Amino acid sequence: MNKINVVISAYNEEKNIKDCLNSVKWADEIILVDNGSTDKTVKIAKKFTDKIFTQPNRLMLNINKNYGFSKAKGDWILSLDADERVTEELKNEIIDATRKKVTGFWVSRKNIIFGQWIKHSIWWPDYQLRLFRKGKGEFPCQHVHEYLQVKGETKKLKNPFLHYNYQTISQYLYKLDKIYTENEAENIIKSGKKLVWQDVLRMPINDFLKTFFAQEGYKDGLHGLVLSLLQSFYALIIFAKVWEKQGFREIEKKHFLTQITSEFKNLAKEFNYWLTQTKLKEEKNPLKKILTRLGKVVQTI
Repeated sequence: MNKINVVISAYNEEKNIKDCLNSVKWADEIILVDNGSTDKTVKIAKKFTDKIFTQPNRLMLNINKNYGFSKAKGDWILSLDADERVTEELKNEIIDATRKKVTGFWVSRKNIIFGQWIKHSIWWPDYQLRLFRKGKGEFPCQHVHEYLQVKGETKKLKNPFLHYNYQTISQYLYKLDKIYTENEAENIIKSGKKLVWQDVLRMPINDFLKTFFAQEGYKDGLHGLVLSLLQSFYALIIFAKVWEKQGFREIEKKHFLTQITSEFKNLAKEFNYWLTQTKLKEEKNPLKKILTRLGKVVQTI
């Protein structure tokens, strides 16, 4: 029978780690890589496993996850975060999946953000490659938002993780500043990609249009609107950090107001395009659809 190892990397997760570990106590072995926690994370974890290893709290935390994978002795590894939970249905599916001749499995995540399951945009189904054969997978460790890479065939499982993602605005802003945007900005610098000043507007506005309209974030109501705006802010901070790392370089100011006006006009057209397309998609009345299209045509004349 195949043995399943659960590998968790955690830092100051005393509020989450008990429920996380309790949801995988059925596993053959649990490995916790503690990233130098200063709270009760390790004390709580010791009630579930004696396989606890300490590593520095690196910005690239996937290095520590790979370290945890190297300590696993079973046939299969399930990579888990402290704020995730394995349901009974997913547990049964995982056990069954390890009997199949596949190298890895993608698992969707039900992201619970600000107290609500977010069912649209980047938050669902949010597939993650998490279950794989020992020795066949690892993180590339190039950037924080990367997928685990597996050598061999992969498939998808039906049942999702429960992911208790951002529970407060402060938590979102902390991770945005200390982890995600810092890493993204560094990668842009290393890649040699050139940002133009217009990107300070284009990056956040395009991110908002993508998440709120194209990926249907509006269907999650106020939660969807706030999250889309926060994603927009995320893009703005990435630009600002790249700008900072490049020495806060200034641009020619002589015609700046004229250029800004032109840029806003172009972005306004983008906004109106996505607003109209979304209205057309949501409108069930054929006559109103025609009138919406006609209104769009009139605007362009």
